[in-house]
Amino acid sequence: MNLSWMAWTLPTAAFFVTILLLLVGMAAWEYASPGGNPRVGILRFETTRGDRLFVSLLGSAFIHLTWLGLIGPNLWWALALSVVYAIGVFRFV
Repeated sequence: MNLSWMAWTLPTAAFFVTILLLLVGMAAWEYASPGGNPRVGILRFETTRGDRLFVSLLGSAFIHLTWLGLIGPNLWWALALSVVYAIGVFRFV
């Protein structure tokens, strides 16, 4: 299989492995506690764990893109901000 079109670097591999681990972790969480724990948060509509994960990933992508555009390629602070954002989403949304 020719995968030369993709820049398979360590950060790229870490990104995909992290997404895979998040999905496996969410599947295990759903297996252990079915139902997704729906609740109404600050957005005023019902969300499940999967919805909150999606919102966290989408928001983290926007945080990283904004960081790249405004500050530059050093993304460690963007990663920290994204983790804080994800914790906030899972706690309050």
